[in-house]
Amino acid sequence: MRRSYLIAALVLLSLISLFVGVSSVSPLHLFNLPDDERQVLWISRIPRLLSIVIAGASMSVCGLIMQQLTRNKFVSPTTAGTMDSAKVGILVSMLLFTSAAPLVKMAVAFAFALAGTLLFMKILDRIPFKDAIFIPLVGLMVGNVISSVATFIAYKYDLVQNMSSWLQGDFSGVLKGRYELMYVSVPLMVVAYLYANKFTVAGMGEEFSVNLGLSYRKVVNLGLVVVALSSSATILTVGTIPFLGLVIPNIVSLYLGDNLKRTLSHTALLGAAFVLACDIVGRLVIYPYEIPISLTVGVIGSALFLYLLVRRRTYG
Repeated sequence: MRRSYLIAALVLLSLISLFVGVSSVSPLHLFNLPDDERQVLWISRIPRLLSIVIAGASMSVCGLIMQQLTRNKFVSPTTAGTMDSAKVGILVSMLLFTSAAPLVKMAVAFAFALAGTLLFMKILDRIPFKDAIFIPLVGLMVGNVISSVATFIAYKYDLVQNMSSWLQGDFSGVLKGRYELMYVSVPLMVVAYLYANKFTVAGMGEEFSVNLGLSYRKVVNLGLVVVALSSSATILTVGTIPFLGLVIPNIVSLYLGDNLKRTLSHTALLGAAFVLACDIVGRLVIYPYEIPISLTVGVIGSALFLYLLVRRRTYG
């Protein structure tokens, strides 16, 4: 699939997204919009579009980085405890810093997300049997333990409703002034592109990387920082988007290979287009109501994940 096709699809879906919703905004009046339609466009539709594109691209790239560093195609922030750890961080920040700014909450969520991801990597180093399916199952078990801790804290301090909102990703509440935290992911994606070749080498193993003169631990830690920061910004703004960082990199690798620098832009574009398409479907299926993005991406993503599992076993 050519990059130009992905760009064209993303542009087309972006235009559709701007004019789909309960409040009518006519493309025929685009250059002479009434005040009410102009407010809907600038306060709701454009911020929602930007947050969808950034979230889709960044979470897909995060999955790609984790798969490269762990040398496993079924590892992502969702299956490595990163998102679950970020939820614990958000709960802790709400308890300790009740009226703190979003950046403070993101810093706490980032610290917990990074710690959870490092814990998974440490466990991964100690597992002698590195089967392609066994490793993500270990990550899911670690994530479930961390999620149980988050649920306990939520019940203890009556924060269950707050936690459920993070479990369910939703773009309907994205408005101007409430999504700008997502911009943190943009420079992180630039860093990921600049270090793409080093991530590729690090993915070949510590011994091989050191022999080539690469500072293996520094590169791996940088990759985990990028993943943890992007995941924290996404979960604070829109909640959890399941399977995204898992299936999109795998789809790209099927037709483009495993060179991270070559696949990174394709992964970002396909991830953004995929989330945008799922969001449009969620707005239209039971119009004028909306289906949360976590449900549409979860249904389609789980089907794609099962296909990838069956395909791997078939060609194995």
